[in-house]
Amino acid sequence: MAAALWIVFLVGGAIGIPLAFVMGGSGLVALVVEGKLSLMSVPQRFFNGINSFPLMAVPFFILAADLMSASAITSSILRFTNSLVGHIRGGLGHVAVLSEMVFSGISGSALADAAGPGAVMMRMMQRAGYESHYSAAFVAATAVLGPLIPPSIIAIVYAMADSRVTVAGLFMAGVVPGILVGGALALTNYVISVRHGYKYTSKKASWGDRLRSLWKATPALTMPLIIFGGILSGIFTVTEAAAVAVFYALFVGLFLTRKLNFRIIMKVFLQGGLVSSAALLIVAMASLFSWLLTILQLPQTVALTIGKVTTSPMVVMWLVALFVFICGKFLDVLPAVIILVPVLAPLTDQFHIDPLYFANCFILNISICLVTPPVAGVLFVITSISRLKFERISRAILPMVLAELVVLVFVILFPALSVVFPGWLGFTH
Repeated sequence: MAAALWIVFLVGGAIGIPLAFVMGGSGLVALVVEGKLSLMSVPQRFFNGINSFPLMAVPFFILAADLMSASAITSSILRFTNSLVGHIRGGLGHVAVLSEMVFSGISGSALADAAGPGAVMMRMMQRAGYESHYSAAFVAATAVLGPLIPPSIIAIVYAMADSRVTVAGLFMAGVVPGILVGGALALTNYVISVRHGYKYTSKKASWGDRLRSLWKATPALTMPLIIFGGILSGIFTVTEAAAVAVFYALFVGLFLTRKLNFRIIMKVFLQGGLVSSAALLIVAMASLFSWLLTILQLPQTVALTIGKVTTSPMVVMWLVALFVFICGKFLDVLPAVIILVPVLAPLTDQFHIDPLYFANCFILNISICLVTPPVAGVLFVITSISRLKFERISRAILPMVLAELVVLVFVILFPALSVVFPGWLGFTH
């Protein structure tokens, strides 16, 4: 069964079959070859894979982000962040980082952020004189903040795959690494801007201008406050917070910005449904694949192999980080989470590693893989929008990827960066 599973998986991936169908098809073939397990396991595993209350948050957050984008709140966020950091050397790059940190509190998806505010920022940077490939690469790198700063779709899927952590705990754990990644990208942008002569985009704004831009951006900034405030206060769960976010987005678009109408709402619902169905299809197919890996006792084999190499928890973390980074370069993010987490997460029990620390390092690592070729979803989105060469953007993004990897090293070396903040809030378990 193991041979059939891996042969179909590798061959299917090599010839370009969509990964979701590769995982489902390899699982089906493995069950047919094995012959002892009922084929009814296939639809049961598909159903069980998406029969999760926390997973309902994914389509809600996707819909909320699409509604807020359709409500024309991106421009207000850009004006506000520009009033804060636009006067610093390389100003538009700093605006891109800060805007992405704000928008990450709405979307939770790197791909959505790259296609929405990222595309707007890229065009603004190019018009301001930034080199085209650098502009595209930089906004792609900032999109990595999407899965780090809560809410995070990757965190929701991870918590589904590992009962040792909670969605709320992962949300809070991602705050500090997200801020560190944002700071690292801003520093990188400053150094490159000095080297290439990129100027600031505007004079230093007065406090009056900042307050006025803050007032106009208030509808956008309020959504993250509603989400986090509701979760932290215990008023609603993560899934309920996502549903509230949808209603709030509708309220903003219909009554505040007045950019939404019936036609636009139906278009947004259709688009959100297509994106959500694709994500849930991947989760369903991957759940069958990961279940078969468990039957084949792959987690136990991995733990036993690593146990023979070392007994040091820190060495284990470095080995896992290298393994995840390599896998993430060749797998889409959601399948990688569902396949790898059941295999790797049990290491936390054997080597006495904090599950929240382990999960946070994993999420940061796999998020960076979104911009590292050959399978780099965010880079492909930016390439299609900018119509620039993928290879040129891949070279231009190297300094930003290096900066994000430095943050990953610090997060691995200092577990407190992952666990102190959620510990203060009571979300460590």
